[in-house]
Amino acid sequence: MIVYLHGFNSSPASGKAKQLGEHMAAIGRLTDYYCPALPNSPREAIAHVEAGLAQHKGPVTLIGSSLGGFYATHLAEKHGWKAVLVNPAVHAHVLMRGSLGPQTNWHSGEKWELTEAHLAELAALDIERITRPERYLLLAQTGDEVLDYRDAVAYYAGATQIIEDGGDHGFAGFERHFQTILDF
Repeated sequence: MIVYLHGFNSSPASGKAKQLGEHMAAIGRLTDYYCPALPNSPREAIAHVEAGLAQHKGPVTLIGSSLGGFYATHLAEKHGWKAVLVNPAVHAHVLMRGSLGPQTNWHSGEKWELTEAHLAELAALDIERITRPERYLLLAQTGDEVLDYRDAVAYYAGATQIIEDGGDHGFAGFERHFQTILDF
């Protein structure tokens, strides 16, 4: 099962989620693709993904973008799953402190507020350091305007890493890596 976890204020309607879903359909594997809409609460987001996979018996590979990468890392460590991290947030409770306050989901238009309680939930999910680097594939671009790619490079030391010059936080050219992701 390939599970795509979208980023902060995003949804399954994001470009990468839709591209990957279309690719999985084109290769006849759409039933192996799961892309849940994640609740704003980090604790609820993790519970939602786990509930959605509760009946799945085979291998799971998570693909997490930005905050979804943070969630993917937590779930990979907890369940022993593989994870592909796309410009991932590292230690999200620290990174997101500057975003406290009113928020709007880019796709649904939902209005909500990022609170200290959300940051506490993120802190509770934080993984100080990964335990099995071979379980991870990092895709990062140096032109990410939201996150410093060097944080991810250091955090996922020992993992397979594909670092591209330029690009952006949305990971320009994501579709070029579909086969690499599936091979992983």
